[in-house]
Amino acid sequence: MTAFAAQSRPLAGMFWMFTAGLSFVGMTALVKSLGTTMDPIQAAFLRYALGLVFLLPAARAILTTRLTRRNLTLFSSRGAIHAVGVMLWFFAMTRIPLAEVTAMNYLTPVYVTLGAALFLGETMAFRRIAAVLVAIVGAAIILRPGFREVSAGHLAMLGTSLMLGGSYLLAKAMVRDVRPSVVVAHLSIWTTIFLIPFALAVWTPPSLRDIGVLFLIASFATAGHYFMTLALQAAPVAVTQPVTFLQLIWATLLGALVFHEGVDIWVVAGGTLILGAVSFITWREAVLNRSGVTPPSLAPKL
Repeated sequence: MTAFAAQSRPLAGMFWMFTAGLSFVGMTALVKSLGTTMDPIQAAFLRYALGLVFLLPAARAILTTRLTRRNLTLFSSRGAIHAVGVMLWFFAMTRIPLAEVTAMNYLTPVYVTLGAALFLGETMAFRRIAAVLVAIVGAAIILRPGFREVSAGHLAMLGTSLMLGGSYLLAKAMVRDVRPSVVVAHLSIWTTIFLIPFALAVWTPPSLRDIGVLFLIASFATAGHYFMTLALQAAPVAVTQPVTFLQLIWATLLGALVFHEGVDIWVVAGGTLILGAVSFITWREAVLNRSGVTPPSLAPKL
């Protein structure tokens, strides 16, 4: 699709990103509904193991793609990093409100921006640095250290964003040699493999309800990534990214109405600052048309 075609369908792009956001919030709400009925590590493993069924359409591409030792090293490294991030995310979901998980997840693109400068040699222009500082202020507003307890759930979300940022940077290195669909498929395979020993250590027989909920979680996650792909095909990231702010609104409403969580205006304000900073970075790079710059991504990749 040409750049002109992509820019000519902004409403379609915004619609698909809106739908992707609903899917991702549905996923997080279902994880929240599991409560403490299952260890979060086991839940993370089953989410990925059950999600492998969605790789069947790509089975031929996976089997016929020739991989080098470097490819396998990057795939396995990404799987290990992503597995840690997923375990931390499932743990955080059992410890802090839905809105806080969603707001802090917006930090992932900030880590991506910093990582691209540190490890990929990309230039950090003044505007990028300023936007990163604004995002850090947003995170501080959410956590408010010294004014309230920073729990293990908050620390887990900081770790989640860091791990997912690293996973995203490795994906950028891999898509230069391997088709994106194969990169995505191997992420699921390797993450599942690395989660196995951790899941076995805490394993308890899951109920049919839990398995059903986890399959729905995998379905919502897959649908969210598919809709997000449609959004990015229809319009530039600079157009679709602001729509992701709605995820914070839906998460706040779900937390209040379904899980009886309090509405924390500081969390909303901090999340808005972070998203605004990331959106500015994306818009600025689109204006400059710097195709070599790593684009921020707000996809949870879970």
